[in-house]
This record gives sequence, structure tokens and C-alpha cells, in this order.
Amino acid sequence: MDSGSVVERISQIAEQAAIDQGVELVHTEVAGPEGHPVVRVFIDKPGGVTHEDCSGVSTQIGTTLDVEDFIHSAYTLEVSSPGLERGLYKPADYERFAGRAAKIKTRVALNNQRHFRGEIVRVEDGNVIFEDRTSGRVAIAFDSIVKANLEVDVESEFHRDREREAIDRELIRNRSRQD
Repeated sequence: MDSGSVVERISQIAEQAAIDQGVELVHTEVAGPEGHPVVRVFIDKPGGVTHEDCSGVSTQIGTTLDVEDFIHSAYTLEVSSPGLERGLYKPADYERFAGRAAKIKTRVALNNQRHFRGEIVRVEDGNVIFEDRTSGRVAIAFDSIVKANLEVDVESEFHRDREREAIDRELIRNRSRQD
């Protein structure tokens, strides 16, 4: 099996495992040296994935890969969450995360720019409409995107956590007064 079909077959196996385990398949990739490839599978679900989710998907994929035996060398299988700055791979990802901060890198320059940072606005006619911090609103052809990730604003996340903690403290104080 050539490397393209190996990756394709791994993606099919991972997609079925994700469906069976009740999670979303975000992305699959094969990296590392030819003699010892690393098969990476990223999964997600609302509220985030657990160790049990990763373990279940890993067991199912690993069993299928071992039975089908089309990877003709030792391999490492890694199943994990895509993380806070998850990759964006499909048009549906951009639709789902409209309004969120992201980084996009394109294959060819658009108005002399290949790196964009800003906010995903929407997907329209095969383009990602993006509010770039430098260029303003741009339409980036989906096919020209080489890499894209959500971008976490750590300061605003800390601010949100502090607000949640303050609300929790207030709720605890109010319960103590009622008791």
C-alpha cells in the first residue's frame, strides 16, 4: 500500500472508531521516519475528551491496524485532544469556530501577505471570511490554506477564570449565610 493510501485507510479506521466511541475525529496524520512512523489521531467532543475517550479510540484503532497489518513496520499510535489551539482542517471547522481568534497561513500571498491573525467571520463560497488584525476583512480561499489554528488569548482566559472564581466565592458565601 502506498503512503497516500495508508494515510487514507488510517483516516477511515479512525473515523469509524470515533463514531463508535461517540467523539469527533478532528484530524489524523502520519509522521516520523519511514521505518518507525507515528500515527497521530486527534479527537474531540463538547466539554473536551477524557483519558477514557482517548483510550477507547486508541484500543479500537490499534486492534484494527494490527488485524489489517498494512503498516509494514513498528509504529507508534498517539490519540489525544487537539488542544486549546486546535488545528482547523475542514470548512465545517471554520463555521463551528466563527467568532473565535485564529491564525491562518496560506500557500500563496493574498495582498502580499501569507500569515493572518485575527477572527474567523464565516465561510462563504469556498472562502474563509477572516477579520485580519493587519489587513482588515479578507476572503481566503479554503484551498489555499496550508495551516490554521485557533488562537487562545491567555489574558482573557485568565480574566474569565478570575470572574468564575469570584462568582463561586459569592455563591459559597451566600450558602453559608443561609445555613
